[in-house]
Amino acid sequence: MNKEINIYVDDLRDCPDGFVVARNMKEAIYHFENSTINILSLDHDLGCDDDGHLLPTGYDLVKIFCERGFHANKIYIHTDNPVGRENMYQTLLGAQRRGFISQDIMIYNYPITPNKYSG
Repeated sequence: MNKEINIYVDDLRDCPDGFVVARNMKEAIYHFENSTINILSLDHDLGCDDDGHLLPTGYDLVKIFCERGFHANKIYIHTDNPVGRENMYQTLLGAQRRGFISQDIMIYNYPITPNKYSG
């Protein structure tokens, strides 16, 4: 049986206690494929590569989450990006309505923990 974890997807903020941080989409997908997810907390903007190109966003991650039918018990959106927040939230709700992801997933349009950045 896979270990149950809480994932905090964010490129810069401090990882809250009780969470495993995923700094990019690739790390998050690894956890989706190898663990049972209790809580998923999402940021939208996930930084740039060494050449200054934007990396895949939390919204890109949400689309993959829905396409592959991944699961989390609860999803919180902690981004400060209001457009990104709404896009992620509405995509998740739409995927539930259409049966792409479980109806049992609780989806919250706000953070579960205060956002902290030390550095």
